Amino acid sequence: MSFSPYTVSGHLFRGAGIDLTPTAKLKISALYGRFLKAVEPDSLNTAVMPSFKRTGFGLKASYGDGKDFVEAVVFHARDAQHSISYVPEALNILPQENLVMSIGGGKSFFKRVLLRAEYATSALSSDIRAEEASYDKMISRIPVFTPRVSSSYYHAIKSSLTYQADFYSVGLGYERIDPQYRTLGAYYFNNDLENITINAATSLFQGKVSISGNVGTQHDNLDNTKISTMRRAVGSATVTYAPSQRFNLTTSYSNFQTYTNIRSQFVDINQLTPYDNLDTLKFTQISQNAAVTALYTLQSDKKRRQSINLNLTVQDAADKQANVKQNSGVRFYNANTAYSISLVPQNTTISASVNVSINDGAGMNTRTLGPTLAVNRSFLDKKLRATASVSKNESYNNGIHINSVLNGCLMGSVTIKKKHNLSLSMVVVNRSNKVEGGAKSFTELTGTLGYSYSFGR
Repeated sequence: MSFSPYTVSGHLFRGAGIDLTPTAKLKISALYGRFLKAVEPDSLNTAVMPSFKRTGFGLKASYGDGKDFVEAVVFHARDAQHSISYVPEALNILPQENLVMSIGGGKSFFKRVLLRAEYATSALSSDIRAEEASYDKMISRIPVFTPRVSSSYYHAIKSSLTYQADFYSVGLGYERIDPQYRTLGAYYFNNDLENITINAATSLFQGKVSISGNVGTQHDNLDNTKISTMRRAVGSATVTYAPSQRFNLTTSYSNFQTYTNIRSQFVDINQLTPYDNLDTLKFTQISQNAAVTALYTLQSDKKRRQSINLNLTVQDAADKQANVKQNSGVRFYNANTAYSISLVPQNTTISASVNVSINDGAGMNTRTLGPTLAVNRSFLDKKLRATASVSKNESYNNGIHINSVLNGCLMGSVTIKKKHNLSLSMVVVNRSNKVEGGAKSFTELTGTLGYSYSFGR
């Protein structure tokens, strides 16, 4: 579940979560569960990273209508000090406690001016074994959090003011995140930065061309503790061209400093849900990103719809120290083309695609490529849906064929009396290793059975 970028953002947990909408204007979300399991230190296997058992709860409430709203978030997580036999201090792994609170909202003025803002504060004890202390901080007075000598307090704020006219919009944006700002509700957080941006958007030629972008400045070293300060101009631009209902072309470019998850293309191709493997994230700084997306509709009538699309992405990842680009940068290329045909009377869609991904840099070149075929069909007035897909992907490292993955998937879901939904998926994965002494080849079958019930009228 995700509450906001500064509080809870996509962290995998074992527990329960709920979203409620008691009224049209009131929304409530809550969660509770285990965010990390206890892992004992292993002196014989340094690849095993020990961790304390960590449990947490969160609550988000928002009230409003459209552009006028207010929302509040609270999240608390704490490690169980005695969940592992001893504390591996040499690895800087200590039992922690965290309380994060945020308040945000939006308000429209004169029907054309929109103000949005969010303020978050995080209290973090890096070692809950430290003795208790007293701080003149409002968040430290919340009963669920115990202030200690090891406690630190951080703040983050993001706001924007936008004027929306009939054919254009202009605005200002401001974001400031304290150095070392952290929340245990997210795997990683980009901190120690201040952004000031100007954004604008417009449409031309009767809406056929849309242009949006922003420019501004960014700098770090907010507390003046670093030897050097990175200052640079940042910006992004997006242009969309849609001369007709059949064709749509979008191009974009950005050089904002962000962090991305870099992992094998096979992980994304073969995962069962978007949240698989979140405990193996590896982050790298992305300094530039360019993308082109094109969609062309070949046919669209009562009997048949056909389309083809193309996606190209280039990302330049580079680490910088003292504003000097290091020799550890990597460039990512990804290309995907797909063809889709929908047989309307039969409620059937067939699609075929080819994906190519290349990582190039630091003396290493890896490639992953292969096709995918999928068929989707609905039955019983769309109450029953079934999907079957198969993909074959090959991976190469510096020109050497290292492995091959064959993936087959069969999924189905049925809706009963509008409120009950049953789903079943079966996934078979066959991985064949092509390098002697590498990982073992294997075949595995995964089955998932799910049930959901929708409350309300």
